Amino acid sequence: MEHTRQERIERLIQKELGEMFLLQTKAMPGVIVSVSRCRVSPDLSYCNTYLSVFPSARAAEIVENISKNVRQVRGDLGNRLRHQLRIIPELRFFVDDTLDYLERIDELLKK
Repeated sequence: MEHTRQERIERLIQKELGEMFLLQTKAMPGVIVSVSRCRVSPDLSYCNTYLSVFPSARAAEIVENISKNVRQVRGDLGNRLRHQLRIIPELRFFVDDTLDYLERIDELLKK
């Protein structure tokens, strides 16, 4: 039962953060930020969020900038989810490098 609730909250946070970052990156031409995965702790106090950034050369810079403004992001998320969640989990952002990893494996297989 608890696991199902966690998954619902993960999907909800992923969807809302994705929409927020989509609106924010419209002002930055040539940059796309998407939320590839959210993992909420069992007690719903923390949410590890993995961001996929294109171009990947700027990924560390963008995720670091988002992490510096985590209070604002959490506040905006709270405003969006105020009717669905009572407590918004602490957000932690990480770079999702699975696409780079797949690209590297593809290059190795072509050799």
